[in-house]
Amino acid sequence: MEPAAPPQLESDSLTAESAADSFATVNRSRFAAIPSLPEAHRTIPVASGAHWLRKILAFAGPGYLVAVGYMDPGNWATDLGGGSKFGYTLLSVILLSNLMAMFLQALSAKLGIATGRDLAQACREHYSRRTSLILWVICELAIAACDLAEVLGSAVALKLLFGLPLLAGVLITGLDVLLVLALQGRGFRLVEAFVVTLIGTIAACFAYEIFFAHPLWREATIGFLPRAEILRNREMLYIAIGILGATVMPHNLYLHSSIVQTRAFGTSARERREAMRYAIFDSTVALGFALFINAAILVLGAAAFHTRGLNNVAEIADAYKLLSPVLGASLASTLFAFALLASGQNSTLTGTLAGQIVMEGFLHLRLKPWLRRLITRGIAIIPAALVIGLAGENKVTSLLILSQVILSFQLPFAVIPLIQFTSDHSKMGVFANSRP
Repeated sequence: MEPAAPPQLESDSLTAESAADSFATVNRSRFAAIPSLPEAHRTIPVASGAHWLRKILAFAGPGYLVAVGYMDPGNWATDLGGGSKFGYTLLSVILLSNLMAMFLQALSAKLGIATGRDLAQACREHYSRRTSLILWVICELAIAACDLAEVLGSAVALKLLFGLPLLAGVLITGLDVLLVLALQGRGFRLVEAFVVTLIGTIAACFAYEIFFAHPLWREATIGFLPRAEILRNREMLYIAIGILGATVMPHNLYLHSSIVQTRAFGTSARERREAMRYAIFDSTVALGFALFINAAILVLGAAAFHTRGLNNVAEIADAYKLLSPVLGASLASTLFAFALLASGQNSTLTGTLAGQIVMEGFLHLRLKPWLRRLITRGIAIIPAALVIGLAGENKVTSLLILSQVILSFQLPFAVIPLIQFTSDHSKMGVFANSRP
């Protein structure tokens, strides 16, 4: 049975504000108006006359699902490598990448709320079929690269915690599709609660690690200032590009523009403007947590390894082995691996949601959720299994960093359409971006 079309957005008057609805209706003759993530669309109520604190709580959640992509296992590989090799220098790249992410995710939320379309649907309705298909393929490659990092990260964590061979861990991660299905079947709020719990777990683990690592806080503060050395040093630049790719995830822009529509906010221009304000606040706060965790990983690499002359600790497994003896804290290694597992599972959940949104939006193709997630997971598991089988387990972290570098080169194909659409008055009306 086809899902019902979303109600046509209403504006307060027949002024320029009504232009914000045009994007949602201009192509109805060509495309059926199926809402993004129809099983969760507008399922979370937002009381119009509620206190501002209740509204903040009502809109809290999507930002944390987005923030998960900014602290996945790919980030661990790039941040640990950067911290152990170059100390605190690359903290500036993490800061700038997170500020860029906050800005782009704010635009993504604006697009979803103002037009009732996610970014994939907007691309399909605006561009030619050929261009849309090219953008879809590029986006699927980005999701595959991201999912590859999540699969490998979870497999490494299972090996460190339970001694499982990496290949077995990679195959076991295919089963977490069942977890995603079980959670989403019980409501989108439960998905968000699960994600926030895992983010809190990761943050607590790193707070423990940092406490025993005793960072040089003055050097760490200086590290947030950009340096020209990053551009001159080719090895440093390679890791910096990896950090950028690991931080600003292309598929997160598609994800955020969809999941903000799980809130049943009002459809008048005033209510949509208010929804944007709360949604942007939610994502900015959540990405602040991501900034803390990414910086903590790099600071841990710098404090535990670089300052002790261990400059080549790029492998996650090596970091696990060295943390407890170096820091003198018996739980350090175990918590490190547990946080890595939480990170991989968290990222898996949001990655499969993004895959569903992208396929439905670009191709107008609806598959059963379990089938879509099996396809997404298969695309990641096959290359991971091949690399481990052919190159050996010692190439895992190198593959993680490479996957994040690939992601950084795919960014423009999501960023340019996002900025184009949110700057177009015919699509956004009064919600369009100003020139600055």
